[in-house]
Amino acid sequence: MPDPMTVLVTGASGFVGAEVTARLTGAGHTVLTLLHSNGDIVRNNGRRLTPGPGTLTRISGDVTRPGLGLTEDDRRLAATADRIVHCAAVTDFGLPDERYESVNVAGTRHVLDLALAHRTPTVHVSTAYVCGERDGVALEDELDVGQRPGNGYERSKLTAETMVRKAAAEGLPVTVVRPSIVTGAARTGRSRDFKTVYPVLKIITRGLVRTIPGHYDAALDLVPVDHVADLVTEAATRFESAEGLTLHAVGQVLTLRDFSDVLAEYPSFQVARFVPPATFSASALSDRERPYYDRVISLYDTYFRRRVRFDDSRAAAFSGRPAYAGGRPYLRRLLDHCLKVGYLGAPPPREPAASPTDGSTP
Repeated sequence: MPDPMTVLVTGASGFVGAEVTARLTGAGHTVLTLLHSNGDIVRNNGRRLTPGPGTLTRISGDVTRPGLGLTEDDRRLAATADRIVHCAAVTDFGLPDERYESVNVAGTRHVLDLALAHRTPTVHVSTAYVCGERDGVALEDELDVGQRPGNGYERSKLTAETMVRKAAAEGLPVTVVRPSIVTGAARTGRSRDFKTVYPVLKIITRGLVRTIPGHYDAALDLVPVDHVADLVTEAATRFESAEGLTLHAVGQVLTLRDFSDVLAEYPSFQVARFVPPATFSASALSDRERPYYDRVISLYDTYFRRRVRFDDSRAAAFSGRPAYAGGRPYLRRLLDHCLKVGYLGAPPPREPAASPTDGSTP
């Protein structure tokens, strides 16, 4: 076990950040959590984080402000950090560019300013989709190869990671972790937040949009939140081995064919038809479907076109663990949890217990 240290975590109340914070305090480290408010940190299992054996100190701040909006006392406290883990980011799609600029770009710049001032080793949480709209294999050491970002979120994360690499060239010790599409827990499928792919699942399974542009051999890479949190935490606590690396936190690729076949196993679900993007016309959708396409599906349909695979050889070598081999069974766990909590409709009724037929007493 590494010696106890002090770690400043931005975005500590977020989906990934809360799990990273829990792992760090659970290992005996002191975590300084940069939060907008003093509300509770809720873990993916729905429980309030109760630190131990480490300690948790809340710092009120704002990554969009220079100096992270810290008071003088909190600046002195932040300067004691042995590590910075930068999880704070806007991950929703379809927002104004100014929102991504203020949080994902300027927020990263302000965190880097703090890190550079004290040369504090920093773990930056990016996204595997800085690869942009491309096919083939995306390598961990690639960044800007002339790709076209699929949306404003990806563009902002590409810009932020470019800034991190510039800071590294200026002498800042950094590690980058790139998750793919972060979803529920590996074993149970449980998810605290129904973001990323979940709104698409709701629209499709309810039959609100029946025709979607996409290729059946396009790849969706779903990664459990616990796998991501494990890798980020390990990068922070084993930083000497992780320094300078970019690590893909990814899962097992699901093609759209896999995706459609699994949805078809559920009697209560509708299954959309994917058609070649070149032949798709949003104007041909019905009046009922068009608003759902415009508000939700159109924000995500770039992911239904990409035939990209993420190489994770460096992450596997660093952690000693292969990528999470979830595949179709993992997607079923995600769907089962969504049904259990009512996100994708009512759960299927339980089958009645079998009555004895042999005259025996039950």
